[in-house]
Amino acid sequence: MLLCAFYFLWVNLHLYYAFMNIICTDAFPLNPGDLDWNALKKLGTLTIYDFTAPEVLLERVHQAEVLIVNKTPIRADVLRQLPLLRYIGVTATGYNNIAIAVARQQGITVTNVAGYGSQSVAQHTFALILELANRVGLHEAAVRAGEWSAQPHFCLTKTSLTELAGKTLGLYGFGHIGREVAKIGRAFGMKILVNRRNMTQLPPRGIQYVPMEDLLKNSDIISLNAATDENNQGVFNFAAFQQMKRSAWLINTGRGALLVETDLRMALDTGLIAGAGLDVLNAEPPASNHPLIGTPNCIITPHNAWASTAARQRLMQQTVRNLKAFMNEKPINVVSN
Repeated sequence: MLLCAFYFLWVNLHLYYAFMNIICTDAFPLNPGDLDWNALKKLGTLTIYDFTAPEVLLERVHQAEVLIVNKTPIRADVLRQLPLLRYIGVTATGYNNIAIAVARQQGITVTNVAGYGSQSVAQHTFALILELANRVGLHEAAVRAGEWSAQPHFCLTKTSLTELAGKTLGLYGFGHIGREVAKIGRAFGMKILVNRRNMTQLPPRGIQYVPMEDLLKNSDIISLNAATDENNQGVFNFAAFQQMKRSAWLINTGRGALLVETDLRMALDTGLIAGAGLDVLNAEPPASNHPLIGTPNCIITPHNAWASTAARQRLMQQTVRNLKAFMNEKPINVVSN
């Protein structure tokens, strides 16, 4: 009799989970059409929206038992109107778009995915560095415009070119991405300085932990690879730029809020620093009159450092694993505890 009861419970739980109502609110960044949703479809009834505007969010998700979100804000007032919701899977590392405290109060499990794009973001970091160093885009455009064909010399150099070997690369933040950036920097023959929250640990071989002042003063290139909190928002401001070398470059593939964008524009315009490469901004997408768009010595890419096919495949796979683990009552990567 007891065995039959357990079997009945297992069957009912299996059927319940098999038909959970799964709503994906902003699917396009994860899967613009080149990945497969089948693994997620097997876990329930899946409804996919490429993008969800705030004014239609509640209408779309009010029957959700599972939400899969990237940047969609799931605030307290929304959560309180979702009585069926049991799980939120964030398809990103950051989860400040979720009202975590309210989710915890309502017994809603929230998970995230970390580390899926470390190598891709590090690669993109160096794509920005190398563009500043070699100005490949500028020179390719010159060839396309006929400038090389029109001059007598065998080579055409429109701007000074920079060799990275022997330069000092300063890293602000030293998590998964920072470590990957350091590996690439060392392969280029660069000296690596790191400023991180925990400065008490012994640094890896070939890397030196330094206070912020030394990072600013001694780095030829500074790469921002940190998350933001109340302690470091706007930490790269005009005062910080004044401490940097005039020949220095600033690279940000971390968080837009780490720097004050108007201060960076002023630093670039006045020659306090020589260049910048950004993949993240404070507001995304930016306004067309954003102060840094079009600045000659500032390269901006549209927050796609993380979005290689391989990284998005890993993100999709871990999103499925997170939901499966929750369904098996052994949740992983939980951020709502």
